[in-house]
Amino acid sequence: METQPTAPETTAPQTILVVDDTPTNIQVLFDLLDASGYRVAIAKSGEIALKRLQASTPDLILLDVMMPGIDGFETCQRIKAMPQSQDVPVIFMTALSDTLDKVKGLQLGAVDYITKPIHHEEVLARIKVHLQLRQLAQTLEERVAARTADLELALTQVKQAQLQLVQSEKMSSLGQLVAGVAHEINNPINFIYGNLQPAEEYMDDLLTLVASYQTHVPTPPEPVAEVIEEIDLSFLQVDLPRLISSMKLGADRIRQIVLSLRNFSRLDESEVKAVDIHDGIDSTLLILQHRLRLRNDSGLTVTVNKAYGDLPLVECHASQLNQVFMNLLSNAIDALEEQDWSETEGSHAPTIHIQTRCLDCDRIAIHIADNGPGISAAAQAQLFDPFFTTKTIGKGTGLGLSISHQLIVEKHQGQLRCQSTPGQGAEFIVELPCTAPATARTTDASQDHPALTIGRGA
Repeated sequence: METQPTAPETTAPQTILVVDDTPTNIQVLFDLLDASGYRVAIAKSGEIALKRLQASTPDLILLDVMMPGIDGFETCQRIKAMPQSQDVPVIFMTALSDTLDKVKGLQLGAVDYITKPIHHEEVLARIKVHLQLRQLAQTLEERVAARTADLELALTQVKQAQLQLVQSEKMSSLGQLVAGVAHEINNPINFIYGNLQPAEEYMDDLLTLVASYQTHVPTPPEPVAEVIEEIDLSFLQVDLPRLISSMKLGADRIRQIVLSLRNFSRLDESEVKAVDIHDGIDSTLLILQHRLRLRNDSGLTVTVNKAYGDLPLVECHASQLNQVFMNLLSNAIDALEEQDWSETEGSHAPTIHIQTRCLDCDRIAIHIADNGPGISAAAQAQLFDPFFTTKTIGKGTGLGLSISHQLIVEKHQGQLRCQSTPGQGAEFIVELPCTAPATARTTDASQDHPALTIGRGA
């Protein structure tokens, strides 16, 4: 097959605006410039030139000094005052040879002078030089702007990396602290819980013995009767089983708390595992239990309503999801603390609603909603941008939601979005696949504790 020749690339001709009131000069310049490949625009006065500049911007202006109406000096001054034309090079054309006039023109922003009568080669040479200088200046500005944008992006990335490192260390330290406390509590509470059952059996044996003694020796000796009365044996026989039962309940509660703490930290689970999402949410609520009593003047306690659906186990990095839950729930509490509850109706109390449900056979959704002040539409548009926050300085870095979004979307191929109407609270919705994507399975274990800001990201 014969190859067709490719047409050479062409660039648009550069435009030169000629401002002169003399028809002969205009014709000479038009013929010269047109023959040299330039586009030529004509203005016969300074006023007409200024109007033309409002519609289009040339690449260079040839400006006569002596014109009726506004002269070339005033025209140049106005050209340089217009934003769209202030950078266009202006070359004066004049028969004046007075140095003061040339200096005045240069001070007003002109880049050069052409002396009449015009010499064609000189005109073309000066035009070529100043067009090249302008093109170089524009290229340099573009390069500087691009380099500045690159540097700003690099600086933003460095700042984000620094804050992520700090937050990662904070989260890792919290996980280590929680895991350490859980470990230290676990051993003694297991000892206590394990001995409560035989202790209960021994107590039952002793109470059986006492009951048998009372049956066969209804009238004990005087010293024994005095001890029975002193210790209130009848009350002891009724209350001691209750006491042991309450101890068992308390020990079991501590064991559950320890288990929740260990579930939250999950320092030993860097790889993807199938986990119960509800365990992660409950463990996070346990960590935030102390914050449910609002730290504002209201002194109210947050009510947490849970509507858990029948979810399958979800393959994920459990520690990462726990960090997301920590951030979203902390944000909800922060929002409730911002609300002025003194102006609300008596039945209206700070509340967090948590709902989980299956979307289909392989995806689940987690809804975390509060009845706080809500988030404006403008803030919602930037909600997941790094460093965006509506909090006062020192109360948030603006990284929490950004990193949570990264963990859900990039690490787990899920979705994180917000629905909010100002004055009607906010709801964050997490959607997750039940089966972990390949990218999550290959996640470096060293990234199991990415940065998390415990505070409202927006």
